[in-house]
Amino acid sequence: MNKASRVLTFTYFILLSFIALIASIKFDIGFFKLHLAEMGIFNFPFIWHFNTYVAALLKFFLAIVIVSMMANEYSYGTLKQNLIDGMSKKEFIFSKFLTVLVFAFASTVFVFVMSLLLGYSFSSYTELSIVFSNMEYLLAFFVKLVGFFSFCLFLGILVKRSAFALGFLLVWGIIESIVKGILVFQIFPDNKIAYSITQFFPLESMSNLIIEPFSRLSVIKTIGTQIGVDGIKDYGVHFSSVLIVLAWSLLFMLFSYKLLKNRDL
Repeated sequence: MNKASRVLTFTYFILLSFIALIASIKFDIGFFKLHLAEMGIFNFPFIWHFNTYVAALLKFFLAIVIVSMMANEYSYGTLKQNLIDGMSKKEFIFSKFLTVLVFAFASTVFVFVMSLLLGYSFSSYTELSIVFSNMEYLLAFFVKLVGFFSFCLFLGILVKRSAFALGFLLVWGIIESIVKGILVFQIFPDNKIAYSITQFFPLESMSNLIIEPFSRLSVIKTIGTQIGVDGIKDYGVHFSSVLIVLAWSLLFMLFSYKLLKNRDL
């Protein structure tokens, strides 16, 4: 890992720890008073949902590291040298996938520890049965990172240049959004039919693992009721969503191996 990658990785974990600063955010404007910690965002077990959702937004920092890691393998000739030294292409891909797993696991452990500290500092409920409920959000977070980083690894091998790979990732996200919009608003106004299709899109499937948690807060529900918006969402982590992302992770690894196997280095 080069110096830039180490800086980005360090920055990523520093930013994760900044989630704790949310507790200090206060707005006091006339009759409007808002203290996020008092809204219950750090209450067990809601904190598992909230922290994993917010932490997942920062995954792009490690995406840059993973894409750059593959680009450097080509730029500095280390990939070719490793193969000359006897490493098979399958072993090379497996070693990179292990790196993906390490990043995802380290992020998950970090969020777990940070959530425990914040929860015990601010939560109104500290019974063990409550503290360790809803832990499936941590599993969803881990799977989401594995899927996303596997996609980034595949793009790094496909494009070979980190800037172009990240650009491709952005374009892919835009394409998915456009197709989803067409399906939802034009072809299938019934959202259930559109969802049954879009849930299999790579980035959309990762997004579906952890639904936004903000509308679960009582203050948001109250505001919604007052303005006539009474949205009902399913915030749970579903086994089908986990399987879809795991399937994409496996496919991205297979695609990466096939690309490397058929490419003349």
